[in-house]
Amino acid sequence: MNAERVKILFTGGGSAGHVTPNLALMDEAGRRGFETVYVGSADGIEREIVGRTDVAYRVIRSGKLRRYFSWQNFIDPFNVLIGVIQAMFVVLRERPDVVFSKGGFVAVPVVLAAWVFRIPVVCHESDIVPGLANRLCQPFSRLMCVNFPETAAYLKRRRVEVTGTPLRDGIVDGNAASARARLGIADDRRVLLAFGGSLGAARINAAVADAFEALADRYDVIHVTGEECARAARPGYHPFAYVHEGFGDLLALADVIVSRAGANSLYELLVLNKPHVLVPLPATSSRGDQLVNADVMARGGYSVVVADEDLDATTLIESVRRVEADRAGIMAALETFPAHLDGAVRVVDLLAAAARR
Repeated sequence: MNAERVKILFTGGGSAGHVTPNLALMDEAGRRGFETVYVGSADGIEREIVGRTDVAYRVIRSGKLRRYFSWQNFIDPFNVLIGVIQAMFVVLRERPDVVFSKGGFVAVPVVLAAWVFRIPVVCHESDIVPGLANRLCQPFSRLMCVNFPETAAYLKRRRVEVTGTPLRDGIVDGNAASARARLGIADDRRVLLAFGGSLGAARINAAVADAFEALADRYDVIHVTGEECARAARPGYHPFAYVHEGFGDLLALADVIVSRAGANSLYELLVLNKPHVLVPLPATSSRGDQLVNADVMARGGYSVVVADEDLDATTLIESVRRVEADRAGIMAALETFPAHLDGAVRVVDLLAAAARR
């Protein structure tokens, strides 16, 4: 390998959480003069997100291993096999020095193809309990990067590095004053920010809407609803279907945040020292990863948690009041969290080291 050339092939998809950390890594790689290329599915959210950058995007097929009966389960193994073959052609054509996988099922064929051609693979797991795609990829990877030290217990006999989530500059250096001015929020008003991840969250949306009149006495409410649940603005209520730019400014402005317990969003709240209420996805609509994330955070004193099935206007208001009542204790706990604001730098360092071996 030419010592002056490092080419990194990125993959990951299925949800924004499997894609957005790659944006921070590609930014950092670009600053170092490294070449980057992305492999994802034809219709996944990764194509939309990466499409807003100037990084080359290659398409492969992917399948999904569902935890419930579906006729698609009989078809998807063939999609995975086709995806592996397509990924092998992509790897042969692109000739990367190292592959980085952020997880999601589109990553599995890419990791297998890299392993076939003896290209080093570095994976990243955001949740405390690794997802199925990363568990499948683990035997074929050289290194697993993680957000939380607790994850190492689930990754025995494999090298693990606690790097934290790669954060884009706009998240780390958000400008509260800019967001306040842009939204026209008075300087003496406190701010509550509610969001449910890249696709929104119907139960959080309903609870925020029902609780708004009570919350409005104390807070302006910024509400990221998701594309399919757009709402009308009114005094003290600032809805967004989705925030493509400036989300770090909203995080910086918020006094209290209501969120799902997805690992990347959760990590941002922890490293930014933001008091928050977590509403984890229930086991009926997920693999239970958010329940584990929320439980560990609650036991650490970082988070107030409300079960999804218990969330309504009343419990939302009560939980926000709990956060305010125990703000000093929560802030003290957040100050002790082992944050890595330089996650992107740390991961790209590891990728460069793997590429040169």
